[in-house]
Amino acid sequence: MSLSDRRRAGQAARERVPLADHGRWHPAADRPDPIGLLEEQAATRLPQLVPLRYGRMATSSFDFYRGAALPMAADLATMPQTGIVTQLCGDAHLSNFGLFASPERTLVFDITDFDETLHGPFEWDLKRLAASLVLAARSRGFTEQDGRQAVHRAIRSYRTRMAAFATMRAIDVFYAHVDASSILGVADKHARAFLQDTIHSASHHDAIHELPKLTAVDAAGHRRIVDRPPVISHPAEGTFGAVGDALAGYRDTLQEDRRVLLDRYELVDQALKVVGVGSVGLAAFAVLLLGVGDDDPLFLQVKQAEASVLARFLEPSAQPSHGARVVIGQRRLQAASDVFLGWAVGDLGRHMYVRQLQDQKGGAVIAAMTVDDLEVWGELCGWALARGHARSGQPAEIAGYLGDDTTFEHALADFAVAYADQTEQDHRALVDAIASGRVTAQDG
Repeated sequence: MSLSDRRRAGQAARERVPLADHGRWHPAADRPDPIGLLEEQAATRLPQLVPLRYGRMATSSFDFYRGAALPMAADLATMPQTGIVTQLCGDAHLSNFGLFASPERTLVFDITDFDETLHGPFEWDLKRLAASLVLAARSRGFTEQDGRQAVHRAIRSYRTRMAAFATMRAIDVFYAHVDASSILGVADKHARAFLQDTIHSASHHDAIHELPKLTAVDAAGHRRIVDRPPVISHPAEGTFGAVGDALAGYRDTLQEDRRVLLDRYELVDQALKVVGVGSVGLAAFAVLLLGVGDDDPLFLQVKQAEASVLARFLEPSAQPSHGARVVIGQRRLQAASDVFLGWAVGDLGRHMYVRQLQDQKGGAVIAAMTVDDLEVWGELCGWALARGHARSGQPAEIAGYLGDDTTFEHALADFAVAYADQTEQDHRALVDAIASGRVTAQDG
C-alpha cells in the first residue's frame, strides 16, 4: 500500500470516527467498580505488598491514576475507536517518560515503562497521556487552563511530529531519536533550567552512583544489598536460587556479544525492591553483580510481568511469555534499548523481564514543575510517543486521521478534563474503601 493510500485510509477512519468524538467522556451505566478491578489485580500479587500499593495510590489523585491503568483501559474500551493499530506503551502517563543512556552512552528521551505494552488503537496512549497532564497540573495547583494548554501542546507535538514521520523513509524513522541536545533545543528559556537539571541528574545516576546507596560491606567483607523494609528486603530462604535460575534462562534471550559481557559478572546478592505505584505487589528484584572488583558493579532489575491490562479488551499478545511481550514491545517502541534487556520464566512459572536497574536515568519530578516545565515535558512525551508509534505502526495512516488542524487537540483536552474529574471520584472511592476497612493500606 502506498503512502497516499495509507493517508486516505486514515482519512476514511476520520469519517467513521470524527475527531471531536474523542472529547466526549461519560461513564457507562454498567461501568465496573474501579476498586473491584484493583482487588482483582491484588489476587495475583504478593499479599504482603498489596497494602503498600493501596497506600501509594491513596496519596493523591495523580498517584491513584498511575496505578489505575486497568480501570482506564476498561473505560477506553467503551469509547469510539479508530481501528488504527500500533504498538501501544499501554501506560503512557507523563511519569513513564524520561532520560536514559543509549548503548552509545548518549542521553536520550523516550518511553521508559512497557509493562502494559500491546497492539491497540493509537489514541489510547494519547488519552492516557492527556489525562495525566491535567491531573499533574491540578496536583501543582495550576489553573484548569494551564492543564488544557499542556494537553494542547503535547498533542500538537504528537500530530506535527507524526506528519513529519509520515513523509520520511522507514529506515530514517527507525533511526530517529530524541537526544539531550534536541530537548534543550525545543525548550523555551523558562523551562530550560528544569531540563538541564534533569539531564545533569540523569548523567550521574549509574551503577557506581547507586552502589553506596543500595549496598554495604558486611562483617565478613562481602558486599550486600541493605534491607530497608518495606521497600527493600531480602526474600525468604530458597528464592535466591530461583532468581539465579531465571537469570540463566534470561541469558539465552540476549545477543551473543551481550552474553559475553554478562558472563564477566558474578551474581552476589538480590533483594525484593518495590518500584513505582501500579507495579507494587509484583515480584521485582534488585540484583547485584560484580565484575573484576568492587568498583565494577552491575545492578539488574528482574521484574514479574503479567498479562497487559489491555488484553481484556484487545487481541492478546502472540509472544511466548509476558516477559517476552514487554521486551519485544519495548524494542519496537524505543529508539535505543538497554543492552541487558531480556526475559525469562522464574520460579512458580512467573514470567519475568530483566534490564539494568540504573543506567543514567532521569524522570519528571512533578512536585518541582512550573507551568512551563509541565508544558515542555508534555511536548517531549508527545514527540517520543509519535516516534514510537511511527516506528511500530503506519505514520501516514495516523497522520491522515489527525489532519492538519487543532480539532484533535481540543477534543483530547476536553476528554482529559472530564477524565481527570472521573479519576478524582475514583480516588475518593479508594480513600473511602480504606476508611471503611474494605481494603487495607500501608504508608511507604
